[in-house]
Amino acid sequence: MPLEPFAQSTPLTFGVELELQLVSLSDFDLTAASPDLLHLLSRKPFPGNVTPEITESMIEINSSVHSAYGPLLAELLEIRDTLVAAGDTLNIGIAGGGTHPFQHWSEQKIFAKPRFEHLSSLYGYLAKQFTVFGQHVHIGCGNGDNAMYLLHALNRYIPHFIALSASSPFVQGHDSLFDSARLNSVFAFPMSGRAPFTLSWGDFESAYFAKMERTGIIKSMKDFYWDLRPKPEYGTIELRVCDTPLTVQRAAALAAYLQALCSYLLERSEEAPSEDDYLVYNYNRFQACRFGLDGSLTHPKTYETVSLREDILATLRKMEPHADKLGSLDALQHLAAAAAGGSDASLLRQQYQREGSVEALVHSAINWFRGERRFWRR
Repeated sequence: MPLEPFAQSTPLTFGVELELQLVSLSDFDLTAASPDLLHLLSRKPFPGNVTPEITESMIEINSSVHSAYGPLLAELLEIRDTLVAAGDTLNIGIAGGGTHPFQHWSEQKIFAKPRFEHLSSLYGYLAKQFTVFGQHVHIGCGNGDNAMYLLHALNRYIPHFIALSASSPFVQGHDSLFDSARLNSVFAFPMSGRAPFTLSWGDFESAYFAKMERTGIIKSMKDFYWDLRPKPEYGTIELRVCDTPLTVQRAAALAAYLQALCSYLLERSEEAPSEDDYLVYNYNRFQACRFGLDGSLTHPKTYETVSLREDILATLRKMEPHADKLGSLDALQHLAAAAAGGSDASLLRQQYQREGSVEALVHSAINWFRGERRFWRR
């Protein structure tokens, strides 16, 4: 089908999607509880929206559209409390984190929905391996040309969001040595990576999407698993590189940081993005996935190599005037503390060193999602 027209949206409005883990409280493994949980939640008012994901041991929550950080955070807290209460009714735990630390993909069940069954048929075991958990953030763009400009101007900051959200160091019972191992599962898909370079919505629509549609490989924007992709039906761009954080507070702060960055970039005071910016893109992304805040970043314009942590802290300070206008200074302060003190990946490794048990990681993640900053003691 042809690409939808780029819808009108209010610039810099934003919303959040979070994929969450459903966990058995008996053994702390993932449990195929989404049909029961969705049925229970359908019987009562739910703030935002909740939908199934590709396997039955995960769900996705969607916030409403917001213009400010405070109301977004308040809604995410209300959504969290509603989910926790429903989980308590069903005796299941709900947790953030980009990967479950010891689940096995072969044990997962595909949710009975035509699109998910099609993806399972097309991608084989990759579909079940996609039982990983990410945060997506939508930003309203006003028009398609602004969307394409932001899509490419943000390439330099993608490692910031990977490192600040990183919460997936453990895979199948072992430390992967990556802060964000989740993204390795995403990179396995053939339509992952980044969008083709064009700053014109008309060119993207006619010179790229129309050709791709004629190949028969893709049918809609949903078939692209890009790090950033336009969503014309919403009038937004969608950031897709973040792991689901351990808390909704971190999720709201990341969304506010993206909003402030987009406000700054739309002033067009930086040198315009170009195709050559992507010469360093994959390696910068790898550094953030592998080393998190301790990684390095090669600037796409100057080729100067800098500390990722220091680049994040400097950029957060630079965004303060925009955050002040948008009412999100608290969010930037939250992220500055995380950049200085350590990511969720670091927190999970500290807990593992303390307890020596991957089950302890899951139990702690459940408590952290609930807002209880306590550790499991065996």
